[in-house]
Amino acid sequence: MSRTVDVDYLVVGAGAMGMAFTDALIEHADVRVAMVDRRHGVGGHWLEAYPFVRLHQSSAFYGVPSTLLGGGQLQQRGPEKGLQERATQAEICAYYARILDGMVDSGKVEFFPNSEYVGDGAVVSRISGERFEMPGARIVDARYLAPSIPAEKPPPFGVGEGARVLPVNDLARLEETPSQYVVVGSGKTATDACIWLLSRGVDPDAICWVRPRDPWMFNRAVVQPDPSIFLGMAADTMQIAERSKSLEELFLGLEDADIMLRIDRSVMPTMAKAPTLATWELEQLRTLENVVRRGHIQHVDRGSLTFADGSLAIADDALVVHCAADGLKYPPLLPVWRPEAITLQPIRAGFPCFGAAVTGYVEATRDTDTEKNRLCPPSPFPDSMATWAKMNVLGTQAAMSFSSEPDIKAWSDGVALNPARVPPGYPASAALDDARERLARHTKPALAQLAQLI
Repeated sequence: MSRTVDVDYLVVGAGAMGMAFTDALIEHADVRVAMVDRRHGVGGHWLEAYPFVRLHQSSAFYGVPSTLLGGGQLQQRGPEKGLQERATQAEICAYYARILDGMVDSGKVEFFPNSEYVGDGAVVSRISGERFEMPGARIVDARYLAPSIPAEKPPPFGVGEGARVLPVNDLARLEETPSQYVVVGSGKTATDACIWLLSRGVDPDAICWVRPRDPWMFNRAVVQPDPSIFLGMAADTMQIAERSKSLEELFLGLEDADIMLRIDRSVMPTMAKAPTLATWELEQLRTLENVVRRGHIQHVDRGSLTFADGSLAIADDALVVHCAADGLKYPPLLPVWRPEAITLQPIRAGFPCFGAAVTGYVEATRDTDTEKNRLCPPSPFPDSMATWAKMNVLGTQAAMSFSSEPDIKAWSDGVALNPARVPPGYPASAALDDARERLARHTKPALAQLAQLI
């Protein structure tokens, strides 16, 4: 079976970036869009995420430009009282489902779930086998940076007979208590797993954390949708970068300024994907003393872990929690606009939903790919201290480029996804004036110094 579908764009991937791009595009251009995803709905990896996950950042920074995720409220209780709310997995999935309903009701979007893009403007349903031809549609690749998650990827190590290994998703469904938990992974998923186990009353001594690399993480308190806080953090970062003589000095300076956090202050982290972490979480993670830094596990057997330098004994009934999917992707940067596809990538430093929204707005309002690429050069996701610095150099330069356009500046100031915005009517303050003045004074020399450090 085959059907021809008349659309202007075919967006491949209905995750966070595909949804943000499409939302901005259809709001500012009279176009029809087909969205295709291999999953059963929109929201990307959130549909498969572990049940106790929350956004690591404020809800306001995530989602689509037309509609705020959550209510823009401060948390009223708990250890993060006073910080912006962070959506749960269920809230994120429900949000995206509502956004899709509105897109479809507008008549501008048709969604093809459980389907694959097979090239040449054609989509095939994985359920019915029906083929949909979309001749002339401009392809938007929203899966170039799609993350890998433990629920969809087997553990990157061998598993012997009798060994108990499960993905982090299944941790909340345990029916039998082990005497030891072995959490494998260095990133946000592993920290979430450790925090969740501790919140359920697991003794810290019953947790072994296999952490091949130590991570740098942002202090969540300074990554907030309050202009004086966020711009103050950005200004502090530029001042510290301007005077730093090495990447290590840069990150230690950011730590002294309460911007960056590390779990063990006796170890210099080499990983800098830099998700946000609250100080209460940091305190909890520091109660875990059984931390294994012997590189990546090669094999798990009942009662032992094998590394390149030998083996380590664990409890016979130990439960190994797989949090070791590689998560973020680091393919080469491409021009966002090419003849074969619009390839969604971060534009400013971090905040990929906002970058995708800017890309959608620019696609709707600019005429030539040359001009679009000039305004929106891509920046990478970070993995190391060097790539974090590179992200900030390229991302800040891109933000200066698109923000110099009056219409983009006016639009982005009205979009909550933009972490650096000062909304119209926002009250003046000495703190905000100081942050703006310091940013204006230190950004260019800081970018020059960061480029040298890279």
